Amino acid sequence: MRRFLLFIIVVAVGLTFIARLFYLQIYSDKVYSIYDDNAIRKVFHYPKRGYVYDRNGKLLVANQPSYDVMVIPNEVELLDTLEFCSLLKIDKERFIKNYNRAENYSPWLASVFLAHLSKEDYAVLAEKMRKYKGFYIQKRSLRDYQTTIGANVLGFIAEANQTEINKDPYYRMGDLIGKQGIEKSYEEVLRGVKGVKFIQKDRFNRDIGPYKNGTLDTLPTPGKDITVTIDSDLQAYGEFLMQNKVGGIVAIEPSTGEILSLVSSPSYNPNLLVGRERSKNYNTLYKDSIHLPLIDKGLLRMHEPGSPFKTIIALTALQEGAIDLNTTITCHHGYTYGRNNRKMGCHCGGGKRNLNKGISQSCNAYFANAFRKTIEKYNEAPKAMDVWSNHVKSFGLGNYLGYDLTIGKKGNIPDGAYYNKWYPDFRWGATTVISNAIGQGEVLVTPIQLANMTAAIANRGSYFTPHIIKNIEDKELDANFTTPKHTTIDNKHFDPVIEGLHDVYEEGTAWFLKIPDIEICGKTGTAENFRTINGERTQLTDHSIFIAFAPKDNPKIALAVLVENGYFGARFAGRIASLMIEKYLKGNITRTDLEQWVTKHTLEHEYKKPFSGKPFKINAETEIMTVEAYNKLKELNKQ
Repeated sequence: MRRFLLFIIVVAVGLTFIARLFYLQIYSDKVYSIYDDNAIRKVFHYPKRGYVYDRNGKLLVANQPSYDVMVIPNEVELLDTLEFCSLLKIDKERFIKNYNRAENYSPWLASVFLAHLSKEDYAVLAEKMRKYKGFYIQKRSLRDYQTTIGANVLGFIAEANQTEINKDPYYRMGDLIGKQGIEKSYEEVLRGVKGVKFIQKDRFNRDIGPYKNGTLDTLPTPGKDITVTIDSDLQAYGEFLMQNKVGGIVAIEPSTGEILSLVSSPSYNPNLLVGRERSKNYNTLYKDSIHLPLIDKGLLRMHEPGSPFKTIIALTALQEGAIDLNTTITCHHGYTYGRNNRKMGCHCGGGKRNLNKGISQSCNAYFANAFRKTIEKYNEAPKAMDVWSNHVKSFGLGNYLGYDLTIGKKGNIPDGAYYNKWYPDFRWGATTVISNAIGQGEVLVTPIQLANMTAAIANRGSYFTPHIIKNIEDKELDANFTTPKHTTIDNKHFDPVIEGLHDVYEEGTAWFLKIPDIEICGKTGTAENFRTINGERTQLTDHSIFIAFAPKDNPKIALAVLVENGYFGARFAGRIASLMIEKYLKGNITRTDLEQWVTKHTLEHEYKKPFSGKPFKINAETEIMTVEAYNKLKELNKQ
């Protein structure tokens, strides 16, 4: 019986091995990968990351050498921990934490023990690394930002987290990946391809030489250089003007959709997020709850557009035939509507208003009338709102624009279904939602959407998707950025609106912001500003908004400016917009009075001391610069 038992055991073991091999080769979908083979050590060689240049060829981002201390936990032998910590400039607790993290990742695979050694620290450590078995130094490159501007545009790189590693097998623990801005948007282009060297190990886990004589080894492929659309001089000037202010500036070249500047204020030096101090500096920026420097104000701030939205009200009303160039209304310092004779106030001065005067003097009554006629053209308000909403959305509002940066907000353009949900038991109509007529109510936009809307008006009805990339080495641009998009508004309706925008500078709400020898079209605006303080919804000082493009014919720049808590549109945003236009078109500033005023005045008191109750405003609903308002403005300017 024992004789048969031994035979049965041998046969069973043999069949088990055969079955397992059959399963692995025939049924298993797991493909053998040399990267998962613990008998082969992988040594990666990191490529040079691609350089970043501005539109004029100025180098913005380069590389600098960096050194990481790597560890393979199962190869670590007894060592003088205190001496090693002294060389690395860390304490024993940090040593234990980093070692445990590496061991949890894999006892057999190399991972980063301590990243970003300086050249000086590397020189001291390299001589003594032979004493510390299981540790070795790996060279890689870090970013070297050749500028102090555009941190929100350029972004930064940092160690890939586990989610990113699981999503893309290219990355391993300790690898660097773009986290924000251009670094993130064009990560695959900039990163290049890692090279790898395979080393065979014996059964004692000792290196015995190149695997297969190095035939599988690869060299790193450098990342591609890219040119971005940003004009670094204009970007720097915008950040200069926005000192001590919170907000954003987005400037676009209308004929291409190229983003000329994307200012988010306050900003920070991008080099703060490079090297061993990156985490500490990031936490400091993250915890700044007053200024929120890590939030891109040009892409993420949603707000009511205020009076700049009146341009869209005019265009939709013209397209729907609700008004024409001969349509006039008499403004009695406001617009009365509804059964209870509710009144929307207006400070345009009153009198007879046509389209041109409505725009240039920012008459609330005129646009309330235009909006109401547009909606009441149809028998059913929900259908009318759908038509109106589709026109508005054709300007890129109410949805993601499809630009090549990885963050953004949709904003909101209401339609019929939106209000049916809001008023399920109420027969709502044009007067119910009349606030939309002056860019308030439920309409929400971001500064980049406003800038794109302005570019579409400047182009008389078309626009290109805003984008930050101008050129990629040996690669064509995405067709999405070179194919024009068209609004639903006929071309013929834009000229009278543009004339009104031009008269905003000639005789309207921005008459004192004119730039010599440049025909500018613009519109002042105010966005209401509410914040929850101690559990109550509190109205704070309004946001200052301004849109503009120039020159009037064959425009070269279109922009939107948002200054949070900046009072009315012409006070801060209007001045900044005019200066940005002059800087870009002329290269120098002649309106030094505007520049001096902007740089002299701060809004820090507004951000640090939010208050309850209704804030002081000067004609916040229409921003019309009447004589009385101008006299008040002069007094404020002296403060």
